Amino acid sequence: MPRNVLYGVIAILVVVGGVFAYQAYERDRNTMQIEIGPNGVKVDPPGR
Repeated sequence: MPRNVLYGVIAILVVVGGVFAYQAYERDRNTMQIEIGPNGVKVDPPGR
């Protein structure tokens, strides 16, 4: 396999991985967080 084709495949995999990571980040950011600590209960609504 020529080296340029290999570099192209690796670049495509990196881009696809980045897209999936960003989607997971956005999905996690849009969830409600409830934290219980010494100062009581803190509820963070989903970010927009």
